[in-house]
Amino acid sequence: MKIAVGVATCGRKAILASMIDRLAAQARKPDHLFLCPTKDDDIDMARLNSAPFPVTILSSPQGSCPQRNAIIDAAVGIDVVVFFDDDFFPATNYLAETEALFEADEDIVVATGEVVRDGILGPGLTADEADAALAADATPFPAPTIEATHNAYGCNMIFRRKAMLANGIYFDEDLPLYAWQEDVDLCRRLRPFGKIVRFNRLRGVHLGVKAGRTSGLRLGYSQVANPLYLVKKRSVSLKWALKLMGGNIASNVVGSVNPPPYIDRRGRLQGNLLAVSHLLSGSLDPKYINRM
Repeated sequence: MKIAVGVATCGRKAILASMIDRLAAQARKPDHLFLCPTKDDDIDMARLNSAPFPVTILSSPQGSCPQRNAIIDAAVGIDVVVFFDDDFFPATNYLAETEALFEADEDIVVATGEVVRDGILGPGLTADEADAALAADATPFPAPTIEATHNAYGCNMIFRRKAMLANGIYFDEDLPLYAWQEDVDLCRRLRPFGKIVRFNRLRGVHLGVKAGRTSGLRLGYSQVANPLYLVKKRSVSLKWALKLMGGNIASNVVGSVNPPPYIDRRGRLQGNLLAVSHLLSGSLDPKYINRM
């Protein structure tokens, strides 16, 4: 089996270099690493010279969807593509467990793992904190449990490439920039062609680095526009979308009273309200954030 790791990156040169160091420590090395930055300075070229696997640097329009699609097209001869966020540190057995999982069950088209600690829920984690969380993981090799799941978590998503190509299923480039909920959309469109699973022996830490993320205003708009767009294209249910939107809007309303410094709750709420106004006027469009 040929396994590639793909990383779409933007403005996180130092943490990307640290993540590549963790890839080099994998018990089962990737057969190829594909990097798709938004600009040349996103990558520490000197650090790549010592990588113990082939590396290809790609170019595409900015946005997680076109960047990942460029990786899918470039991964000729690859069976499984593992998409890591540039701030995700996998446990050293992650790729070995990926290979075992996809070889054991050819019906699996998407898999995702257990996030031991997620810095997205707070101010973010340092590389040292992420390494400590992995070292302290009490169950790095738990009894294997494979569970059906609604979708993969965007920071660690594994796809069987032939299932995507055979059915012409790519990331939706009408979800621009940060492309919020693009992981859900792609997974639900792949669901008719195989299993989507969570495997508890795929473990890692998501640092949740705040640099390089979209603005609160843009994200707030996407929190309303993107789920409704997915409802319109029938990749998700209205019930799912309303629950997601309601939870986010409520969090932004409450959080705007005394917002933490690492989350722009007021910007997100402003974006929510702008999207609702566009919904009422019939002009709601995920691509509107390109004009903000």
